[in-house]
Amino acid sequence: MKRRDFFKTAGLGAIALNGGCAAAAQETAAAPAGKRALMKVGTQQASPTDDMLRYFAQFGVRHICGTPPKPGPKGAWLEEDLLRLRDRVESFGIALDFLPLPMSAAILEKAENPNILLGKDPERNREIDAICDDIRAASKAGIPALKYNLTLLGVVRTGRVPGRGGAGYAGFDYDKVKGEERLTLAGKVGPEEMWTRITYFLDRVVPVATEYKVKLACHPNDPRVPDGFRGVHCVLGTVDGLKKFLEIQPSPYHGLNFCQGTVSESLENPSKEIFDVIRYFGSRKKIFNVHFRNIRGRYLKFEETYPDDGDVYMLQAVRTYKETGYDGMLMPDHVPHTDGDEGGRQSFAFAFGYIKALIQAVDREG
Repeated sequence: MKRRDFFKTAGLGAIALNGGCAAAAQETAAAPAGKRALMKVGTQQASPTDDMLRYFAQFGVRHICGTPPKPGPKGAWLEEDLLRLRDRVESFGIALDFLPLPMSAAILEKAENPNILLGKDPERNREIDAICDDIRAASKAGIPALKYNLTLLGVVRTGRVPGRGGAGYAGFDYDKVKGEERLTLAGKVGPEEMWTRITYFLDRVVPVATEYKVKLACHPNDPRVPDGFRGVHCVLGTVDGLKKFLEIQPSPYHGLNFCQGTVSESLENPSKEIFDVIRYFGSRKKIFNVHFRNIRGRYLKFEETYPDDGDVYMLQAVRTYKETGYDGMLMPDHVPHTDGDEGGRQSFAFAFGYIKALIQAVDREG
């Protein structure tokens, strides 16, 4: 029996112990003929210990972005380490759909591979070589997709604001930081130089990803800020910037970790505009993963809410993903903070259930 066939059998068996298999059969029987909703609930909660994997399984999360092992002696992942991780995840009836490359949304001072966007050689080439080796290792271990960020600013927020029932919503108000002159380690970087550095990276890694059939999903800059903020042009903060980014290296393995919340933050009227953005990238099969979160507000002033408490009609968003044939994960992201909720488990559990219900609803619409 092939490894993947074994996983399917073992995973379904594990789910059946909790009645999941019978429920899935009922859902299939109840769904009308016609177009199906192919997406599934997922998560990227860090460090999936056995306890966390049980938690995911209990809430019906059967697809995840995991946490990779430490790199090997040459600075890249080892295939055998990835296989051990995949085996452990699959033993809980969960598929390891994604891993994050060591190119997180951390501020530049804490970035794992800062020289890629600093454009500093020879360090940049060494870092890119290791990323290419990570792609090859993931392919050999049967991990189909990797996500990453290309940011000099990290995730910029101005603090929490009071949310529903006293929950804390992360917020951004540009008026509070407007005129701030503190630069990053990169100094001043104009749009041409940003595009040159991004292109250099893509020209190296996308051909490797294409050869090894591993999808690379880039997260937009979060949030969109005016050009020159802290000396940087965040060219991946706009929809037009993302379109240009995807055209640099045309490949079915070059796409987006589409953060619906981040893209909504970049729009003047997200409650009306976001659906056409989903439709544009989704119809071109450039959405590889979705951070499914809602906001209240707009460009330069917003707060991150519970999924049912923001300006975007999330049911319509799921309908639009279905319309485009999107078959990847919808995962919670930046959940609200509540006292006593260690690791945000309660907020994530609420979001899991909400997403599952939306997928079931649109699946039944035919």
